[in-house]
Amino acid sequence: MNKNKYWIAFSSIEEIDSSFIQRLYNYFGDIEKAFNADDLSSIDGLSVKKAENFLRLRDKIDIDKAVKEVENRGINYLTFEEESYPFMLKNIYNPPSVLYYKGDLGSCNLCKTLAVVGSRRATRYAKEALEKIISEFQNTDICIVSGLATGIDTTAHAAALDNNLKTVGVIASGFDYTYPAANKDLYKRIENGCGVIVSEYYPTFQPLKFRFPQRNRIVSGLSYGTLVAEASLKSGALITANLTLEQGRELMCIPGLITNPNTEGIYKLLKNGASLVTCADDILEVLGWEVKVEQENLFNLPDLSDDEKIIYEALEIEEKCVDELQAFTKLSIDNLLMYLTTMELKGIIKQVDGDRYKRAVKV
Repeated sequence: MNKNKYWIAFSSIEEIDSSFIQRLYNYFGDIEKAFNADDLSSIDGLSVKKAENFLRLRDKIDIDKAVKEVENRGINYLTFEEESYPFMLKNIYNPPSVLYYKGDLGSCNLCKTLAVVGSRRATRYAKEALEKIISEFQNTDICIVSGLATGIDTTAHAAALDNNLKTVGVIASGFDYTYPAANKDLYKRIENGCGVIVSEYYPTFQPLKFRFPQRNRIVSGLSYGTLVAEASLKSGALITANLTLEQGRELMCIPGLITNPNTEGIYKLLKNGASLVTCADDILEVLGWEVKVEQENLFNLPDLSDDEKIIYEALEIEEKCVDELQAFTKLSIDNLLMYLTTMELKGIIKQVDGDRYKRAVKV
C-alpha cells in the first residue's frame, strides 16, 4: 500500500496519461521517487510543458484523500508493479498504470481471453452470428473481453453471461459514470459475480471522446486474440484490430454481407491476412486452445415432446413463420400455436418480426 498510493495519486491527475507516468517510473525506478521528484529536466524526450504542468498539479494533491476517494466507492485496484497485474496487459506498449475494477477479477481466466469488437450500429445478422459462435463456448473457461458499448459489445457481454462464461468489460471513464446508461443492468450483472469491469481512469473522469480509442488498447491488450464482428473502414473496431496486430495478437473476423457498409472493414482485414471465423472451432484452432465445449442437446431434454423436437428441427437453418412451420410439421394450427407458446416460455425458441420464430440460446 505504501507504494500503491503514489500510483493512484499519479492517475488522479487528469492532465497526464499512462505514458507520462511510465516514463517517470522507468527513469527513477521507483514510483514514490518519481512522484516526488522536483527536477525532471534530465528525462529524454519529456515535454517541458508537460513536466511543469505535472509539478504544478502534483503539489495540489492530497495523496491519502485520493486513495480514500477510491476505497469509499468500493472500487478495487491493481497497480502496474503488483504481481497480480495481468501479464498480457503488462506486455503492451503504454500499459495502464492502474487498473480500477469492480467484480470478481479472480474468477476470470486471463489465460483464455478473447476480445470481441464491432459496430455500435450492428445488424441483426452480425448479432445473431456472434451469439451463435459464443454459445458454442458454453460452460467453458473462456473469458470474453469487450468494451461495454452499444451494438456488438453489448451482444458479446450478454451472450457470454447467457452461456455461463465470464466476461471483462473495459470502460472509457471512471466508475462515477455508467456509459451508455442503457447498459446499467448489464454493468450490475457483470459486477455481481459474472466477471469484472475494469478502467484505467480515476473514478471522477468523464467518458470523453478521446478516451474510447485509448480504452481499445486495453481490450485487445488483455486478450490473446480479437474477433471482429462488423466494422466500417473508419471505426473504433478497426482501430482495435490494428492494435491487436501491433501487440502481436491473433486477429479474426466474422464474414458478413458484402452489401453492408459495416463489412467493408471486415473484408479489408480478411484480405490482409486475418483469420475467417464462422464457428467456435475456428477460434480454438487459431489460438491453439483446447477446451471441452459442452453444448446442450435440446433433443435429450426430458421436457421436449416429439412434436416440439420436430418444430425445433424446422428452425435449424433459419427463422420461419407459422405457415412455414405448419407446412413442415403437419401439425394442426391449434397444436402448433400451443407448442410454440410452450417452447417460447421454456426459452427454447423466440418470436421475431411478428409471427416468425427462431431458435434461442437456453439460459
